[in-house]
Amino acid sequence: MPYETIAIEKRNKGIAWLTIDNPPANAINETLMQDLEAAADELTADKSVRVVVIASNHKKTFVAGLDLKNAMSPSTDHGDDDNMIAKESARMQACFQKFAEMPKPVIAAINGYALGGGCELALACDFRIMGKGKIGLTEVSLGLIPGAGGTQRMTKLLGRAKAVELIFGAKRLKAEEAEAVGLIHRQVDPENMEANTTAFAEELAEGAVHAMGLAKRAINAAEGSLAEGLEIEANAFSETFETDEPGIGLAAFFQKEKPKFLNDS
Repeated sequence: MPYETIAIEKRNKGIAWLTIDNPPANAINETLMQDLEAAADELTADKSVRVVVIASNHKKTFVAGLDLKNAMSPSTDHGDDDNMIAKESARMQACFQKFAEMPKPVIAAINGYALGGGCELALACDFRIMGKGKIGLTEVSLGLIPGAGGTQRMTKLLGRAKAVELIFGAKRLKAEEAEAVGLIHRQVDPENMEANTTAFAEELAEGAVHAMGLAKRAINAAEGSLAEGLEIEANAFSETFETDEPGIGLAAFFQKEKPKFLNDS
């Protein structure tokens, strides 16, 4: 389907690049959220897509964050609803959650600034690879707080103490600093960003991506109660046998070979 603010390119080995292009600075607005939600649904349903990479067409910015001027401006459409801003926050949360729940690996390829909402979108991805720019939840410097899942995702990822430090201080971390604290998975040479991301995405794509999706569901469930998480894990384990991946993996194990989950034919 046609999109206004993103482009989807399918590459080798079932890797889909979702490139955000919302001039002038890739700010998050309603159009971009609609496109992201539709793209998430499309990529989830497309069985030929094994790995998704979220990138930016902007030279200096991954995603700038919420378009605050439009989001906070008075509108007759809001009526007397005092919770409109809360609803806007929930809207962004739900949008990004689609990528957090997508049953296949999602990589954020960050080659520019990812501050505020841009960081929150990256946090919703499974992996964050970063070349240049800075990343962080900087909303407190504006008298705001992260509202698209950032307080929750950063705390679960880094722990309360580090999340408090970074959010209260509105820290803007360079790639090497972000890697050191665990905010990103890998720092790469900005000039070879696409090549490095492609190599990592292809490595994932050659694996058992259906099993990865089921593992992702169980990992996400670990954020709730242990009993609920264990039940979801057991059911997800059972679902792995609905594909040929266990047969491929086990046969390769007993034959002492590398499993070939990706059919190149």
